[in-house]
Amino acid sequence: MLSRTNDPIVAVATAPGRGAVGIVRVSGARLAPLINALCGRELKPREATYLPFRDARGEPIDRGLVIHFPAPHSFTGEDVLELQAHGGAVVLQLLVARCLEAATEIDAATSLPRLPHLRIAEPGEFSQRAFLNGKIDLAQAEAIADLIDASTEAAVRSASRSLSGEFSREIHSLRDALVNLRMLVEATLDFPEEEIDFLQKADATGQLDSLRAQVTAVQRRARQGALLREGIKVVIAGQPNAGKSSLLNALAGAELAIVSAVPGTTRDVVSQTIQIHGVPVHVADTAGLRDSTDEVEQIGVARAWGQIEGADAVLFLHDLTRADTDIYAAADHEILQGLQAKLSSSVPVVNVWNKRDAVANTHPRSGIMLSAKTGLGVGALRDKLLEVAGWQAVPEGTYLARARHVQALERVSGHLGIANEHLLARAQQLDLLAEELRLAQNALNEITGEFGADDLLGVIFSRFCIGK
Repeated sequence: MLSRTNDPIVAVATAPGRGAVGIVRVSGARLAPLINALCGRELKPREATYLPFRDARGEPIDRGLVIHFPAPHSFTGEDVLELQAHGGAVVLQLLVARCLEAATEIDAATSLPRLPHLRIAEPGEFSQRAFLNGKIDLAQAEAIADLIDASTEAAVRSASRSLSGEFSREIHSLRDALVNLRMLVEATLDFPEEEIDFLQKADATGQLDSLRAQVTAVQRRARQGALLREGIKVVIAGQPNAGKSSLLNALAGAELAIVSAVPGTTRDVVSQTIQIHGVPVHVADTAGLRDSTDEVEQIGVARAWGQIEGADAVLFLHDLTRADTDIYAAADHEILQGLQAKLSSSVPVVNVWNKRDAVANTHPRSGIMLSAKTGLGVGALRDKLLEVAGWQAVPEGTYLARARHVQALERVSGHLGIANEHLLARAQQLDLLAEELRLAQNALNEITGEFGADDLLGVIFSRFCIGK
């Protein structure tokens, strides 16, 4: 896609399906001949004009609003034409076809095609051109897709902050401080014979400490933003008839899974995304974990373990009405050993004791005691899920972030940590200090796209929807 950025492009910019209004967007250089062919007149810049959109015979395809945004004052930085018509799929496709047809017609004034090489835009290509033309940076471009995909109010507000450049400004602030520190180190390397110690006079140690503290703060907010965007995957595991399906229904507030007293009712994975204080939580109800001669149930148990291996957290559900029997306790212990073998130490296992309503007296147990049937204790479990995910109350300045942003900041933090070691060694390792600072800056630049491979950009923008 990067090799074809000079071609003019056209696409439907609104969601597929019927709607009151649909938009066809064209972006490229020198759109005036195409505008004349479609609209039959010149347009005032950035002024909405109501007129018919005509086919090759001069007959109206539809009537609507048209706006021309001359370069560079447009979303993409190129000339942009927006046709706002009725939102029927056929109408919009006819307008796209007319744009492509009109582009190949010969312009009487030049005896050349009106807009050679006009083609259908690829996914994310309008946003990509805005990025390549310096209208937005990469973090802002990703925020466009995140804003469209946001499933909670908190995610919408955070994506909007990222789109407005709030996250990018923090990254630029870190980069500027890092560049200043690099300048001091390079000066010391370039002029070692000078009596003035650049690093000591400018308090390079203090600057690096301050920079590391700023990175830590940005990391914390980025992790919160990544949680808002990605959510966490939670798997409910336990023996048959512990109440796993009932717990899924209680967490979701809807009857999603079949609940029965017959052991082994759940044979496959039932998943649902719920929201807890704006954080998406992807909950999976799985088959009861036990040995079985039933071939179908064996498949369900295997799938349950597969879900467990990919979980961010596991709810190990116990049945309080059977918890004190030797057979049940032994089976629970066997499941716990399986969880410990399959999960890394970073994946929390939360003990949840169900059927609290059916037990008159019970001694305190480690974990959450609840009743999926009555809802008692379910609120405490929701809070516990946010706690194990590392979620904190959403500050007003939270911005949406992606996993790659968090990973890049982790690399920055790592390079700065090594740089600190080299700085303490001073003259013996200044060249290594300079290299670590350079690598830290490269990692920061990857976030905003000021440094990045073309294949990375291609992957990012290819996941956008058509028309964006």
